[in-house]
Amino acid sequence: MPFDTAPAFALPDDAEQATLVGRVFRPDVDGPSVVVLRGGDLYDITEEAITLRDLAERDDPARTARLAGGEFIGRLDEILDNTPRETRDRSKPWLISPIDLQAVKAAGVTFAVSMLERVIEEQARGLPERANAIRAEIQATIGDDLAGLKPGSEPAMALKKLLIEKGMWSQYLEVGIGPDAEIFSKSQPLSTVGHLAEVGIHPISSWNNPEPEVVLLVASDGRIVGATLGNDVNLRDVEGRSALLLSKAKDNNASASIGPFIRLFDENFSLDDVRATDVRLTVTGDDGFRLDGSSAMSKISRDPADLVKQTIGRNHQYPDGFVLYLGTMFAPVQDRDGPGKGFTHKVGDIVTIAAPKLGKLSNRVVLTHDAEPWTFGTAALMRNLAGRGLL
Repeated sequence: MPFDTAPAFALPDDAEQATLVGRVFRPDVDGPSVVVLRGGDLYDITEEAITLRDLAERDDPARTARLAGGEFIGRLDEILDNTPRETRDRSKPWLISPIDLQAVKAAGVTFAVSMLERVIEEQARGLPERANAIRAEIQATIGDDLAGLKPGSEPAMALKKLLIEKGMWSQYLEVGIGPDAEIFSKSQPLSTVGHLAEVGIHPISSWNNPEPEVVLLVASDGRIVGATLGNDVNLRDVEGRSALLLSKAKDNNASASIGPFIRLFDENFSLDDVRATDVRLTVTGDDGFRLDGSSAMSKISRDPADLVKQTIGRNHQYPDGFVLYLGTMFAPVQDRDGPGKGFTHKVGDIVTIAAPKLGKLSNRVVLTHDAEPWTFGTAALMRNLAGRGLL
């Protein structure tokens, strides 16, 4: 199943008003460049900001990107056409993940619906056929509409006490309605993949799903300077066996996608737009299967600004800044292979995550060992930038 590589598919509905930055791999310099989109053209602004990290550190990243001179490196349609690995001409530039040196963090259990699904995973012990019965039992006890319950509040603590008495308390409920958010390391700097890339599912997993999310770009001083889309690929059976397997469930080759571009905050886009975002998900398979869903940021249990404050502060610094996946309310339960078996990925699935002001991020599912290997790390980036006279 081919990708849709059209710029109109990838870009926000109001792209002409957006400050969109990202990264392109340039074969002529054998390395990545920071780019800004102007009209239908991409301009290399690496002379102004040698990494996306450096651009994010500016007092006004959007203004810096708009005023930077830049070198024209190609039309967006041509670069997108050249991005899928199976058809790529490696002598021409292609789009890559829009972030580089930032730490890649993620917030979990930030929506009531997904919180209940995490509890179900834990109780099912990695067996999807047990999920429906457990789901019905939990919902009969506590309901499925906890959106109005403020984490850490007196009513939340009263519910915690009740569930402990009933023997139904869970570590996922602790971070879902307790005072402290779950913030974990999703993947390593420079390991994320971008739009039209492959995302990887570890072959040990037989129950897994995409997690469509908004991703914030945060500078080293805690300023939120932009946002994009992300897929926090998740192995439900692995995490369900034990929360101590979280890193094995989350941090695998090509398991974190981000893009297509970072939309920087400016007069046309702010954190309030993020709060009002509806994130849509579509999965289409070679077997004719189609899954549609959505995740409304207005239903998040913890405000995005609070999640950032719980990530960075006097007790934890990020000198290169970080990106933060904000979590999802979407946990697919639609049966794919038979009644009671729920949803899981198949190789070849095309996953598309969309939001009107952030565009569309589209990836193809493969097994992790078949995904494009990650070979360009921090040392390679530093050597490349030094060789180009940029350090």
